[in-house]
Amino acid sequence: MGRAAAGRARRSRGGSAAAAASPGAGSRGGRGKKAGGSRAGPGEKEVPPGPDAFDLGAQSGRWAAFRERHRLSCEEAARLLLDAFEYRGLVKHTGGCHCGAIRFEVWASADLHVFNCNCSICTKKQNRHFIVPASRFKLLKGADNLTTYTFNTHRAQHTFCKTCGVQSFYTPRSNPDGYGIAPHCLDEGTVHSIVTEDINGKEWEKAVKEHKTIRDMSKP
Repeated sequence: MGRAAAGRARRSRGGSAAAAASPGAGSRGGRGKKAGGSRAGPGEKEVPPGPDAFDLGAQSGRWAAFRERHRLSCEEAARLLLDAFEYRGLVKHTGGCHCGAIRFEVWASADLHVFNCNCSICTKKQNRHFIVPASRFKLLKGADNLTTYTFNTHRAQHTFCKTCGVQSFYTPRSNPDGYGIAPHCLDEGTVHSIVTEDINGKEWEKAVKEHKTIRDMSKP
């Protein structure tokens, strides 16, 4: 075998090993279009690496087996990994309304801090809730089945299901950058404990001003 042929053979073997190291993705160097990009030849435009162009190294086999076992796409598996790091110490709760038209997921502690407000509307509908940042909440389905009630300052957005009337979450006046989640609308199995704090919503401005932590609960 000549030097040129041997060189081509080595390059071919190197490309195959790189592809195998990252199922569904390419090597760090981005060899070939399937690796997320390619090096430009004479007169050609260089293709930039794609988002999947990363080298899993010795973990490539585990990554492929994990995805296959749980039937996950690359994006779904990556999301699980990112969530595990971004929401460390939290658990993913799921929940929804009574009829099932509204479904959501929320990352929060397994030990919930729930507010029991005595303002006019919270008293009538028993609106106990815990507060989370908007970034930790995701509406899975039912956006078109939600309706909203507001009153007075119209800052609180009391969202509820059009079909069954249940409010499983809403946007509190105290935390417009977050959500208030009804713990009784969560699915079973993820809540470890609940601590309830009474808050004097009849004197809302005074109560919120004097509270040391409530506004921070919706901060990422």
